[in-house]
Amino acid sequence: MPGRLARSAARHPIVTVVAWAAGLTAVVAVAIGGVLGESLFDRLGSSWAWGDVESADADDLLSGGADETSTLLVHGVDLDDAELARITAAVASDLDGDDVEVVDPLAIPRMPDGSIPPQAAGLFSDDGEGFLLTATVRAHDGTVDDDLVERVDERLAEAASDIRSLDPDATAEVGSTALLVDSIMQLSQSDLARGEAIALPIALLVMLVVFGGFLAAGTPLVGALVSSVGGLGALFAFTYLLEINTTVMNVVTAVGLGLSIDYGLLIVSRFREESRHADGRTRLEVIARTADTAGRTVLYSGTVFGIAALGMLCFDAAVVRAIGLGALSVTAISILSALTLLPALLALLGGSLLKPGLLTRIPGAGRVLRRFGDIAPDEGFFSRLTRRVQRHPALVALASAAVLVLLGSPVLQLRIANTSVDTLPESSTQYPFMSALEDHFPDAAPPRVVLVAESEAVLAGWADAASGLEHVVEVGEPEQVNEVWRTNVVVEPKTGVEVVREVRAERPDAPAWVTGADARTADFTDTLAHGVPWAVLVIALGTVVLLFLMTGSLVVPIKALLASVLSLGASLGVLVWGFQEGNFAGFMGVDPDDVLGVDVLVLLLTLVFGFGLAMDYEMFILSRITELVERGVDDAEAIARGIQRSGRIITSAALIIIVVFAGFATGDLMVIKQLGTALAVAVLLDATLVRCLLVPAFMTWQRRIMWWAPAPLKRLHARFALRD
Repeated sequence: MPGRLARSAARHPIVTVVAWAAGLTAVVAVAIGGVLGESLFDRLGSSWAWGDVESADADDLLSGGADETSTLLVHGVDLDDAELARITAAVASDLDGDDVEVVDPLAIPRMPDGSIPPQAAGLFSDDGEGFLLTATVRAHDGTVDDDLVERVDERLAEAASDIRSLDPDATAEVGSTALLVDSIMQLSQSDLARGEAIALPIALLVMLVVFGGFLAAGTPLVGALVSSVGGLGALFAFTYLLEINTTVMNVVTAVGLGLSIDYGLLIVSRFREESRHADGRTRLEVIARTADTAGRTVLYSGTVFGIAALGMLCFDAAVVRAIGLGALSVTAISILSALTLLPALLALLGGSLLKPGLLTRIPGAGRVLRRFGDIAPDEGFFSRLTRRVQRHPALVALASAAVLVLLGSPVLQLRIANTSVDTLPESSTQYPFMSALEDHFPDAAPPRVVLVAESEAVLAGWADAASGLEHVVEVGEPEQVNEVWRTNVVVEPKTGVEVVREVRAERPDAPAWVTGADARTADFTDTLAHGVPWAVLVIALGTVVLLFLMTGSLVVPIKALLASVLSLGASLGVLVWGFQEGNFAGFMGVDPDDVLGVDVLVLLLTLVFGFGLAMDYEMFILSRITELVERGVDDAEAIARGIQRSGRIITSAALIIIVVFAGFATGDLMVIKQLGTALAVAVLLDATLVRCLLVPAFMTWQRRIMWWAPAPLKRLHARFALRD
């Protein structure tokens, strides 16, 4: 199939390129430009809803529905200032009505002794220098008027500006869910732009060294552009089926960039290699041969990555399914562009791609390009390294595995967090509000753990039991909210999830719930845990079947799975050591106290996408080795020559993917920072320690059984084998 697709595209290159350009233009206009109404960025949200869970039910009871509350925070002022009271009274006059309820603390009558009424104490700071004015937009039929929420936020922002004009030293900030969503959206877009601005130029530089010319280097980037834009178009379509989180956009874009550049690099490199040994074949025949070899590898590699993404649909969390759908889409687009658009470009530019590039004219550059270029000689660095490994295969295999286990050992101290919700970077427009809220109004700040019950008596008994738990610092007084009672539980730092599980174990025999930031993290973790067995089954079974049909071996797929487990465990260990234990604090610009642990979503995506990327390189190597084995080359020699032929491309592709993910790791959102770091480390370890040492050592050590499969499976492979 790859050969037929590529041959068809290469026969009609202009039609193929124009068709892709037209599709790309349409996606840009509709999904990004919003010419038909809303754009993708308009339709993205920041919800981290993960199904029907206890914390969500409790939040609904406490909120009374879908009402939206905006808050004006003021601190460092004289509460008796008449002009200040005039400003807040004007806000109440402008907004208070049937659809908006304004609570102006300065308008609440004082007690006879001049003190603040107990029921209003939560609206004032403990030092008596600040207050919170709230404006709640009431929901109708379960929804709120977004335009009205926006007008309320704008009016509160005007009041904040007036207060700062009245007293320049005063703190006056506005916070709301809508403003938080906008803030996260802005951060996502800036992280995306920064990641691409870092990744693409460096990727181009690497490919310039690999190919020696701008034209050949730029060709894979065309596929990257198509994949990224196509992925955004797919996400735009999915927003009409489910809510897409802003973070999904960054994750899918990063994955699309990495995959498409990988596949483009492989296709262009193999085309140049086949062209140098054309032996009279036409350009169309060379392109077809390229597709039958490298194109087949792209198809199998992308299929394995797609299987990994498919495993994400086994989870009940909407955000995980959205990422899975986005990854499936961008993988399909990357494969399709590699098998159609790139062959069309090769047909149009083929001769130019083979000519020496401008870099070869630079004194000394030719030697560098020969050393690091895409066309590897039969003998070189990677074959020499492999032959050294093959002298002591058992020792190298065991030593490599031991190093990976050592790197992964910090995982034993893994602490799960939900950084996407808990950690707001200083660059966020909502950071000043949240920071001031925690500093001056701790009782009003989003609580870590909240107990909710239908009756005060039930809640009091439950709170008393909770107060005796190990990590509980304080349990607040019960208060009635809507039709239920609630109380906050203050816990020691970074112990909230543990406390949530202990409190739920003490649940009374009456309707009662636990919510709060740590309860939501626990619920998200539990939701993902329920899908893990099915996801593992889908990914492992799909990978084993595909690799078996490709190689006819049962040992090769099992070896691939075990190697991936070791490298992924090591990358997570580095992540725990770097973020959770604070060793990356300096150069990553992270305050260790702000890192509650490894984000649960990062943990999942690292395992899924890290596995998919590891299988990329497994396919690159296996395709070369199996080509040689099928020609009758000795196993040990096939391993050495196969790694030599694929080593430069794997190294170049890995370097580019590391740059892509490292670029996104420079972002401000903690979830993207952690994910970029984890995947960059995973690719680094897989392309070096695993592919250069562990894989050749193990395949040489166990070469007598490496291609083994039971007789019934051998017959099955003979009938259904994946061949050119």
